[in-house]
Amino acid sequence: METIILKPLEHNQQENIAMYFPNIGMLNKAARKIKNARWSQTNKCWYVLLNKEKHSEILKAFNGIAKIEQSTLYNYLKEKNKFKTTVSKNKQTNSTTPVIVKQKKNRDFNQIKVYKRTSVAKVNTHVLASMEQHLKLKAYSQSTQKTYLTEVTIFLKTIKENAADMFTTQRLKDYLQYAHDELKLSENTIHSRMNALKFYYEQVLGREKLFWKIPRPKRPLLLPKLLSETEIAKLFNALKNKKHKAMLFTIYSAGLRVSEIVNLKIKDIDSGRMQIFISRAKGKKDRYVNLSPVLLDILRQYMALQEPKPTVYLFESNQTGTAYPARTVQQIFSNAKGKAGILKEVGIHSLRHSFATHLLEKGTDIRYIKELLGHFDIKTTERYLHVAHQKLVNITSPLDEIWKKGDIEW
Repeated sequence: METIILKPLEHNQQENIAMYFPNIGMLNKAARKIKNARWSQTNKCWYVLLNKEKHSEILKAFNGIAKIEQSTLYNYLKEKNKFKTTVSKNKQTNSTTPVIVKQKKNRDFNQIKVYKRTSVAKVNTHVLASMEQHLKLKAYSQSTQKTYLTEVTIFLKTIKENAADMFTTQRLKDYLQYAHDELKLSENTIHSRMNALKFYYEQVLGREKLFWKIPRPKRPLLLPKLLSETEIAKLFNALKNKKHKAMLFTIYSAGLRVSEIVNLKIKDIDSGRMQIFISRAKGKKDRYVNLSPVLLDILRQYMALQEPKPTVYLFESNQTGTAYPARTVQQIFSNAKGKAGILKEVGIHSLRHSFATHLLEKGTDIRYIKELLGHFDIKTTERYLHVAHQKLVNITSPLDEIWKKGDIEW
């Protein structure tokens, strides 16, 4: 009989009970039955909130199929003195183990926002609540909600006891100048803060055109960072795990964002029309991309090797049966880059940049590339014109022409 080791775990700003055990289907299935149990890719364990109810659920879930070892958890509770414990006999281990009787008041950190209202002056506490409600009603993405609320929170902390609702255009200008001169914020960060403040003052408060008279800093033209075809090959060859390899193949082959690969479902692969359906991507925009015959063959081989087989998402975690976290896929890329000896400071998004640039270099019309990438504006796609290598290397320098004539001496 396998052993389940229970340990305390500080994760996501809360105290949890971690469950460590071998990667066995029966045990993973039992863990999934525990309400609100989650898999931590970072800590390589299942975990639940540390309280009496969850402790009881763990014992019940593994009853008869595994032994429970929890001496570490017991010692932690005893040392911290945060819970009252009693000693009882565990039927599965026939050893003395803790039973959690009462937990001190513990906040549900799953419901805590990305900002802290207690750090904002009372005169402005309504700002965040009103803004959050408006963002949700307008169905903004979780990422945008988090960004806007965080930016406005920083603003409210800075102005302290001053009422945000009373700010004029001039006072906002003064604040943004302070952000530039004193805080030394980058152009992109100031743009982000301005977008958040504009949303509050114009969307929530209804003060139209308040930001028309506030100039925005010119953004720097940052060219996409990409890998050459040789580096792409080295990257893929450094991967040994077939699932990880299939993930990165798919990203590069179709020019996907990391959020798109983790949300890709089995049903989105249309082998009949040789297309991949990308659902509700950035900007809530659906699109189709080409399904490479090579990629289709790779995905079929990958699916044949999987046990248990994915049921919903194309790439599912063996432990949780759910989609891979984006952070995990980013780490897979980072590990492969290190093994391949690639020193360029690039992230997983470079596969998407490389896809677009390599298509452009092979003569693909930029308008088609725009559609494949799901860009709203052709200007976004035109950035790749600046990094397309093949067209640049075919341009002859005027120095070469003069040199050939023999008019220059060295």
